[in-house]
Amino acid sequence: MTDADFPVIRLLPKAKPQAIRRGYPWIYANELVMDRRSRGIPAGTVVRLEDAERGVLGLVGFNADSKIAGRMLDPDPEAVIGRDWLVAKLARALALRTRLFDRPYYRLVHAEADGLPGVIIDRFGDVAVIQPNAAWAEVLLADLASALAEVTGVTTILKNAGGRGRALEGLDDVDAVLLGEAPAAPLPVEMNGATYMADLTGGQKTGLFYDQRPNHAFAARLAEGQQVLDVFSHVGGFALAALAQGAQAALAVDGSAAALDLARDGAARMGAQDRFATRQGDAFDVLTAMGQEEARFGLVVCDPPAFAPSKPALEAGLRAYERVARLSAGLVEEGGYLVLCSCSHVADLSSFTGACLRGIGRAGRRAQLLHTGFAGPDHPLLPQLAESGYLKALVFRL
Repeated sequence: MTDADFPVIRLLPKAKPQAIRRGYPWIYANELVMDRRSRGIPAGTVVRLEDAERGVLGLVGFNADSKIAGRMLDPDPEAVIGRDWLVAKLARALALRTRLFDRPYYRLVHAEADGLPGVIIDRFGDVAVIQPNAAWAEVLLADLASALAEVTGVTTILKNAGGRGRALEGLDDVDAVLLGEAPAAPLPVEMNGATYMADLTGGQKTGLFYDQRPNHAFAARLAEGQQVLDVFSHVGGFALAALAQGAQAALAVDGSAAALDLARDGAARMGAQDRFATRQGDAFDVLTAMGQEEARFGLVVCDPPAFAPSKPALEAGLRAYERVARLSAGLVEEGGYLVLCSCSHVADLSSFTGACLRGIGRAGRRAQLLHTGFAGPDHPLLPQLAESGYLKALVFRL
């Protein structure tokens, strides 16, 4: 495609192109000239972005129906956005992960931070799961899957359409098998000495959360000989890592019976089933009940879903994090440890820490902050995009 073949979208005169030139990857609809011609461009089309003076800023994946109408793909207006371009991006992402990890179990592509905006790819050995959460990626999905198979050698590729971003892009929620056959059963994944069961077709997100891997490891160092409580446990995240490092016992709490079944399977594969127990229920109800039962643990971990998924939900989300901190702090033995996590990108580290400290204080406890953790290096940050640094984990000694 030649330069002249690309449709053109233009920034409004009031919009400032400096941030885009410095690497900010998103262009909002209210920054663009959204006339009839622009609105007629099919969602997912690659377009050329120009500023008010007709300076070319690069090639963008465009969706007039999304609040984020443009996603920067390449600052080079001569780039050819196609299969070969995707191969190069994936090869660069793979080179980093191969250096970081001994085995092919990791997040291979972390969206904007890996130069593929809106695209998540998690790898489970010979199986990869793609979340194409932007219209441009949906349009190029066949090329993306083909390039992924070439670069990595995976034999099965699944499309997971459950991402919240797909609805915001006007995309469907239909999962698909893009290559090979879907696994007939959950796959075992080893991390930090623990075994997790990843349900790639029926589980949450892509089947397993790789982002907490380094935080699992840090918390597990505190778990030897301890009674451990893991709330919002999913498939046993912190609990199984703690058992692998010598915890006396671990109790996993989650609202999903299916997730707890997978956690029990993981514990059994580790030979730790006698030290592992589960309790299904609403986390706030269970925490409240345990407080009334005067239960105490040497290590308590709370890793909830995003309580503040958007700016309008921030205040309510911070109140929820404060409540979690208050309820969980009362369950920690004197001198024990409390790990509190947030995956809400709009709740920045300062706001989240403040909410946690208010909750701990209202439980009548005082804390040392031992460690602040983030997502692992297979979830790199794009420094210009704060949203790419969503995960926070605070480790306290009470």
